Amino acid sequence: MLPVVAIVGRPNVGKSTLFNRLYGQRKAIVEDVPGVTRDRNYARVERFGRSFLLIDTGGFEPVSEDRLLTQMREQSQLAVEEADVILFVLDAKQGMTPADQEVADILRRYRKPLVCLVNKVDGPRDEANAAEFYALGFEDLICISAEHGHGMSELAGRLEDLLPENKKAESDQPETRLAIIGRPNVGKSSLVNRILGYERVVANPMAGTTRASVDTPFTYNRKPYLMIDTAGIRRKGRVSQKLEKFSVVQALKAMERAHVVLMVVDAREGVTDQDLTIAGYAEEKGRAIILVVNKWDLVEKDHTTMGSYVKDLRARFRFLAHAPILFVSALTGQRVSKIMGEVEALAEEFNRRLSTSALNKVLREAIEAHQPSIFQGKRLKFFYATQTAVRPPTITVFVSRADGVHFSYQRYLANRFRQALGLTGSPLRVRYQSREH
Repeated sequence: MLPVVAIVGRPNVGKSTLFNRLYGQRKAIVEDVPGVTRDRNYARVERFGRSFLLIDTGGFEPVSEDRLLTQMREQSQLAVEEADVILFVLDAKQGMTPADQEVADILRRYRKPLVCLVNKVDGPRDEANAAEFYALGFEDLICISAEHGHGMSELAGRLEDLLPENKKAESDQPETRLAIIGRPNVGKSSLVNRILGYERVVANPMAGTTRASVDTPFTYNRKPYLMIDTAGIRRKGRVSQKLEKFSVVQALKAMERAHVVLMVVDAREGVTDQDLTIAGYAEEKGRAIILVVNKWDLVEKDHTTMGSYVKDLRARFRFLAHAPILFVSALTGQRVSKIMGEVEALAEEFNRRLSTSALNKVLREAIEAHQPSIFQGKRLKFFYATQTAVRPPTITVFVSRADGVHFSYQRYLANRFRQALGLTGSPLRVRYQSREH
């Protein structure tokens, strides 16, 4: 397991800018308004000759009674509890505030290695202002400019001294990455918290609470997983603020790095065009998808309700004919326990391999049972098939004329391969490549 470094401090002191600087790319959202980062944001960092897990946090407001700010404070405290080293970020431009002193008192109680970073030090005048922060009583104080990269070499030296050795991992198995996607306010964050069994992310009735993708490593049945909670995706016409635009980009990127996707639909609102668009993004990426109908406890039901809903889902999500469907309630926990069992089975299918000899037996039997149509006066000749990838399982079929394989015959062969591979929910890609005799 990697050592953990948490970046904490008041809102708008430059924590996310520092996170991006240390990570080496723009992962955290950076805006010149307080409160942009609301959840803990994780990234694996390979720098300074060490590997560590870096956590960006929301602003630490020690005395606020606002519900959202209170939740942000709780998230920051959770990050500190997880951390091996704390980077306490302060603002040289603003100078020391009573809130800085209160945060310092809270951090001091944890008795963990801590470095004070006085940020936004861009000249001699800022350096002079930074001296007042020694009054907080911490020995380690470094002046930096996260935006321009000043002071990073000194910070690197301190991290090298303070970081513990990497802990031995419990398993060498590659992790399965699980992304939760859907429109805003369908209950994605509540579902994450219910699956994990604790409040990992901010869950708030206000739509759009989750802005950045949030990663959480966890273990299920002794297998490693990474949960990716994403920002709610709105139609392009409604994504007006720069902040929301970047959140959408992060959500789409989350799908790219995921293996299994939970597509969350609001049971009360039913399937919308936006749900179809979001699922379409995931399907284009070749991800294994589970359709999760949340808030099922709020729907008035009789003995035909679920059957009718499944029929409607299959009709609307025609391109996800094999995707499993689960009806759950993140609020009450109804059937949420079934989700990880489906994820585990789907992940196994997603990684399945079949030998070339077995595939060619399937291909030969399929052609004998149903000959391909004539193309430009000649019958197509199929040479052989081989599996060329997993995640998702991908089969390449070599044929005399790839452009001559009718889409109905492609569907027929795909179903035969799917049956042979034992794929009930995973996507399958079958590609055709022309080859001379």
